[in-house]
Amino acid sequence: MRELERYYRVLEIEPGATLEEVNQAYKDLVFVWHPDRIPKDNLRLQKKAQEKLQAINEARDKLRSFNGKHQTIYNYPPTQQKKSSPKTSHPQTSQPPKQSSDLSGKDFSRANLSNKDLSGRNLSYANLSGADLSDTFMHKVNLRGANLSEANLFRANLLLADLREANLRSANLIGADLSGADLRGADLTGARIRSGERLLVKLIGANLAGAIMPDGEIHS
Repeated sequence: MRELERYYRVLEIEPGATLEEVNQAYKDLVFVWHPDRIPKDNLRLQKKAQEKLQAINEARDKLRSFNGKHQTIYNYPPTQQKKSSPKTSHPQTSQPPKQSSDLSGKDFSRANLSNKDLSGRNLSYANLSGADLSDTFMHKVNLRGANLSEANLFRANLLLADLREANLRSANLIGADLSGADLRGADLTGARIRSGERLLVKLIGANLAGAIMPDGEIHS
């Protein structure tokens, strides 16, 4: 139990935290300590970030394994698990398969993917129109040519994501982090990125060459 308490401390959460709280703490800390967010020439901080990331990953994996003995990844009560049947009113596309990283061309339209970890997944040319991707962690995700029209990307982490030729028409990008993302040729017509005159999307280092901006102008 002392080892488990150490993992909780690493993730800066209280012992006995739910799996949802573990996942959220993990995403928050990765966002803070990811080496890609630290100047490459600062070797001291780069080393510290890598050590932090290793500890954070280990803690998340251990606590997931521990909690997985008592609940599913979606925190359904045990009674629901026993009563579940192969036939369900929810589409199978509502959650991406956990084992496969290649989800290219899949249909996740209107799916609830809020708070999920899709980092590194290949979702090129996938249909995510109208999907709820709020607070989703999508570091280095491949969304080239994907349909994200009307998707909710509120506070989504799209750090270094590949969004070339992606359809982001009328998507909600308020609070999203697109730092370092490749948005060449993407269509952001009507996308929500501002509140009044205030830009509420992080675009530090993003490549917007040829992208259609929310006002219809093509970025040069």
